[in-house]
Amino acid sequence: MSLRGWVSLGSSVLRRAPAALVNGTLAAGQELVWLGAHALTYPVGLLAEQGGTDDSRYRTDTLSPLTRGLILADIAAAGRPVVLVHGIGDNRSAFTILRRTLRRRGFGRIVTVNYSPLTSDVRTAAAALAGHVERVCQQSGYEQVFLVGHSLGGIIARYYVQCLGGDARVGTLVTLGSPHAGSQLARMAPLLVGRQLRPNSPLMRELAGPARCSTRFVAIYSDRDEVVVPNSSARLEHPDLSVTALQVHGVGHLSLLANSTVAHAVAAALTSEADRLEDQSDPRSIDGTPVPAG
Repeated sequence: MSLRGWVSLGSSVLRRAPAALVNGTLAAGQELVWLGAHALTYPVGLLAEQGGTDDSRYRTDTLSPLTRGLILADIAAAGRPVVLVHGIGDNRSAFTILRRTLRRRGFGRIVTVNYSPLTSDVRTAAAALAGHVERVCQQSGYEQVFLVGHSLGGIIARYYVQCLGGDARVGTLVTLGSPHAGSQLARMAPLLVGRQLRPNSPLMRELAGPARCSTRFVAIYSDRDEVVVPNSSARLEHPDLSVTALQVHGVGHLSLLANSTVAHAVAAALTSEADRLEDQSDPRSIDGTPVPAG
């Protein structure tokens, strides 16, 4: 069969295939593309971050209308440092696309945190994050930061604000595909931290317990996340926390960091635009479609 014939046959199969299968195939393809692209930038993320937090000396006449709009509409958000915390086995290079989007939206102080790929304890990593946030506050002059955590990074950030008093420093925490109720896939993880990410682990029970935390949470999760199983575990449900849960459709676990819809939702969550989002107990998709519970 000729190449054209194979292409025609493949198109025919895709047209007849169930929508769920097609969407799953597309999501898997996006994951592979992002994984390949990220592998090329990973070595760069091992280098020390340059520039610190003092990179927001704005002249508004040189900025784009979109950036000027953010600064004028929400100057506190534009200047407040944004601290990004990557997932397991990764480094700051994972945030290449998200960081660029946040800069275009007007956020001038963006700081990334690297922690060891051999991290074995969320509590220890959260204590180290606390020290990092303190340094950022001292260097920037701001009393609070925004936190954004992907996967394990979101759990580390949550433990910091919920259990170590980090809510005094963090106004908003956005998590991307973080297994707040654990993940069944963690049962197969060879790393010690995998035990803490299992459903009903001692760490998960601690996080599910009573809490006094003033931080506002925005939990963004996907219905195609192949790492957080079940996907709803990334939604974050806790009676004592202020949570906005937003679902994105057809985006893989790694692709959450490269998806434009997710990036703009993160930017909105860090500004006054977040007031438009539905609050607590009513999870919604980013496009506003109600999400069934469970």
